[in-house]
Amino acid sequence: MKKMLIFCLVVLLAVTTGAFAKDFPKRDITNVVVWGAGGGTDTCNRIISAEMAKILGVNINVINKTGGVAGSVGMNFGYSRKHDGYTLTGLSESNVTAGVQGGWDKKFDVWDVFIVGGSPDVISVTPDTPYKTLKDLIEAAKANPKSIKAAASGAGSIHHLNLLAVENGSGAKFNFIPYKGSAPSQNAAMAGEVSVVVTSLAEQQQLLRGGKLRALGMLIPESFDVEGLGTIPSSFDSYPGLSKYLPISQAIGFAVPTDVPAENKAVLVDAFNKAIATEKVQTWAKENYYLLSGKTGAESKAVFEALESNFAWTLWELKAAKVDPASLGIPKP
Repeated sequence: MKKMLIFCLVVLLAVTTGAFAKDFPKRDITNVVVWGAGGGTDTCNRIISAEMAKILGVNINVINKTGGVAGSVGMNFGYSRKHDGYTLTGLSESNVTAGVQGGWDKKFDVWDVFIVGGSPDVISVTPDTPYKTLKDLIEAAKANPKSIKAAASGAGSIHHLNLLAVENGSGAKFNFIPYKGSAPSQNAAMAGEVSVVVTSLAEQQQLLRGGKLRALGMLIPESFDVEGLGTIPSSFDSYPGLSKYLPISQAIGFAVPTDVPAENKAVLVDAFNKAIATEKVQTWAKENYYLLSGKTGAESKAVFEALESNFAWTLWELKAAKVDPASLGIPKP
């Protein structure tokens, strides 16, 4: 009888422990993407959310809340929801400028970010230019400073920061023309308004394959093999000085407030790690030229702290920010 009682207690303990382990999530989760449907952040979040949902055993419903500055409408909406892990906020590195642009009154460290990854930037030219290599372009820009027009999305964007890094690391000076996004800047290159464009490989891939743009160099230390195009060399090969300023990479994923219960956050981290490793996510990343990260916790926080510092102070120095980064406690890079 005593043995039977002990056995029953062990079974009860196991069942009870299992019930507590599965306490979260008990219902569907919402992922609030701060950028528009069909964009890079939206697509990335839908892919990872679908895989995480299979692991968690609940639906993750992805919605879009756009508007404001630097995605501030979606950020504020996501942050205003109960901090229980049932609301994820899909975002990217560009959201770190919401504070200095007046749409967010906090430092970015109130978020714990789950970084899926991003597509590396590439510097390209229009086919009618005489520049066949990155060295051709850089030396021309050094010989005649600001004579060559370059587009890289808006002032303070990740693509603009990469262009500035190329200038600082090589000594070249371009005539920067800001546009409202990657697509408009790429269209400007095809229309002959600019000769150089810096955007991500994922965004340029179709234009490169179609002969509308010619890639000169990846803005990461590694070269990149692109189907149908061959190998795009690393810009570091020709200009080692770029390593002082690059890489500045995309960081796309989602976040939860830092004060979400630790046990709920741990469940999300586990599901995220397993989702990143799935064949579906790995294949998607390879086909779309994304470099997967998988960083969470202290690692992802360090990434976003560096991005916030770099982006915010660059905007402030360009006189494109409304709020002094120092007033938000954002340190200089």
